[in-house]
Amino acid sequence: MEPKTSITVKLIGEDGNAFNILGKVSKALRRNGHADLVDEYMKEATAGDYNHLLQTTMKYVHVD
Repeated sequence: MEPKTSITVKLIGEDGNAFNILGKVSKALRRNGHADLVDEYMKEATAGDYNHLLQTTMKYVHVD
């Protein structure tokens, strides 16, 4: 399944902290003209556990 955007966020080898991931992805969405998706992403990404966060992140951006 293709993500909602063409944005790529580097997470592999980075801090795996959930708050770090949320911050990196929301910042990338804003910087790339998708500020309208930030609230939707944050609400969905924080609605479950860490695995849910990762799955949701991959629905919105490409993960590198």
